[in-house]
Amino acid sequence: MGLIVAAALLVVIVVLGVLLALRPRAARQEEPTGNPLDAPAADESSRRRAAIIVNPTKFDDVEETRRTVTRVCRANGWAAPLWIETTAEDPGTGQAKEALEAGVDMICPLGGDGTVRSVAAALVGTETPMGLLPGGTGNLLARNLELPVDSLEKSLEVALNGRTDVIDVGTINVMVPGDTQDDEKDYYFLVMAGLGFDASVMADAPEKLKAQFGWPAYVVAGMKHLHGKRFPIDVQIDGGKTFHRKIRTIVIGNVGRLQGGVELLPQAEADDGSLDVVLLSPRFVLDWLSVAAHILTRSRFGHPRIEHHRCRTMSLEVGNNQEVQLDGDPIGPGGRLRLAVRPHSLRVRVA
Repeated sequence: MGLIVAAALLVVIVVLGVLLALRPRAARQEEPTGNPLDAPAADESSRRRAAIIVNPTKFDDVEETRRTVTRVCRANGWAAPLWIETTAEDPGTGQAKEALEAGVDMICPLGGDGTVRSVAAALVGTETPMGLLPGGTGNLLARNLELPVDSLEKSLEVALNGRTDVIDVGTINVMVPGDTQDDEKDYYFLVMAGLGFDASVMADAPEKLKAQFGWPAYVVAGMKHLHGKRFPIDVQIDGGKTFHRKIRTIVIGNVGRLQGGVELLPQAEADDGSLDVVLLSPRFVLDWLSVAAHILTRSRFGHPRIEHHRCRTMSLEVGNNQEVQLDGDPIGPGGRLRLAVRPHSLRVRVA
């Protein structure tokens, strides 16, 4: 889970020598066991309390990480946190709902961007803020909000002592041709959603390579898909006139910055009430090189294979099913997609 220009575009940029690492998805985990430290001490009952929703596969020593978090919380005047581990079956949403029922003052996902997205799904529209703690390789939402990503202690101190801001959340409804309305699936995303080449790369990266080497697994998958064909897509923005394109990938972003400072969507802001969109339509490998160079150099001049839009809603009709990814996680194929932004619907702790 780590999130992410659409892994495919990342692959192209990596091929050019830009290291945009993607964290492999979490392996299957066992259900966590109870721990007496979950309950605050008697003298902490009046203190504020945070819940930590942790993906244990991201850490070599989960208990040591827990001790560090508890120490920092207490040193900043908070009670020992409620500690809940994610599972393969539930990567964070159910745990966040459990924390809300417990009445905590803040909920902190501790994992990759996929964990952040899962926790946020339970917090959208509530008054409970989310504190971002670095546990993945990407940590792209935190990077775009200019939060610490290299130190767990510094990021936790920001969450405990910072201010609460509000950001937008992207929503996406996915349907595969032949499905009924009951088969439609709704999701949230905080960073970027992608359709086409990038999502195919993420879905096709060998699991063993991802577990062993991380981001190079996506290079292997990317080279396999690099020579693929463009696919037809009909696009409607904000209820306007539908237009037709043949593309390799489309990325819809709530934020626009990738690792290494690469600005895929230069105008995207987390709180601007809109989604930023880029359609990439390279035909050949040399086109990919030209597209990547254009993005890396932040050229102000137009490129015939790059098309930008900004919207509040977007509908996509794909000529043939294409893989879809959300914040770096492949979710399967989609044929008809409806996207929208929920402005200022998620409370986040920032510096």
